[in-house]
Amino acid sequence: MENLIYAMLAVAIVSLISFVGVFAISINEKTLDSFLLVFVSFAAGSILGAAYFELLPEAMKLVEGSISFVYITLGFVAFFFLERVIYWYHGHGHMRGAEKKVEITGDIGKASVKNFVYLNLIGDVIHNFTDGVVITTSFIIGFPVGLITTVAAVFHEIPQEIGDFAVLVYGGLKKSLALILNFFSALTAAAGGVFAYLFSIYLEDFRGFMIAFAAGGFIYLAAAELIPELQEEKSLNKSILQFVLFMLGIVLIWSLGLIFPE
Repeated sequence: MENLIYAMLAVAIVSLISFVGVFAISINEKTLDSFLLVFVSFAAGSILGAAYFELLPEAMKLVEGSISFVYITLGFVAFFFLERVIYWYHGHGHMRGAEKKVEITGDIGKASVKNFVYLNLIGDVIHNFTDGVVITTSFIIGFPVGLITTVAAVFHEIPQEIGDFAVLVYGGLKKSLALILNFFSALTAAAGGVFAYLFSIYLEDFRGFMIAFAAGGFIYLAAAELIPELQEEKSLNKSILQFVLFMLGIVLIWSLGLIFPE
C-alpha cells in the first residue's frame, strides 16, 4: 500500500507536467529550442539507462529468461506499431527536422481544428495510460525501481508535453483549450496506474510482463525516436553537448540504482 501511494504521487507529478505549455508560450522560440536540446538529450540517456539498468534486470528476475525476451520484444514492436499507426500524424514540437518543426506563435486561434489534433489526443491518451501502468508496476516491485522509472518518465514528458501543446495550438485550438485538453489527456496516467494495481493483484505474472514490456518500449523510444532527433544536429559544439547530456542521463539512472539498492 505504501508503494501504491508513492506510485500515485509519481503519476500525479508526471500528469502535472502537462502544464509545461504555460512555460512554453512565455519564452521565445530560440530559448525554447535550447531547453528542448537539454531535455531531449537527457531524456534519451535516462530512458535508455532505465531500460538497461533497472527494467531489464527486474524483468529477468520476475519472468523466466527466454519468456522475458519475448515480452521485451513485444514491447519494442508495440511501441513501433503505436508510433507508426496512431502517431502517424502526431508531430512533436521538440523535433528538429524542418518538416517536423511546429511553432506555437502566431494568431491561429480562429483556424479550423485539423484532424491531426484528434489523432494527437488519442495518441496521448494511450501514451499516458501506458506511462501510468509502467510507473505503478515499477513501484509495486519496489521503491528504487519506481523512482528510477519516474525520473526517466519526467525527463521524457517535458519535451513531449511541450510538443503536444504546440501541435494542439498549431492544429487550430485556442491556447487555453489546448492546455486543458492536454491536462485531461495526462490524467489518463492515473487510470493506467489503477489498472496496473488491480490487475497486479489477480495476475501473478502481470508485473513481470509489464516490466519486460516497458523495457522493450523504452529501448524503442530512446533508440528510434529520441536519438534520431539528436542525430539531426549539425553543429559540432551542440552535438558534443548533446552527447554529454545523454551520458549524464545514463549515469544518473545508474547512480540512483546504487543509492537505492534493493
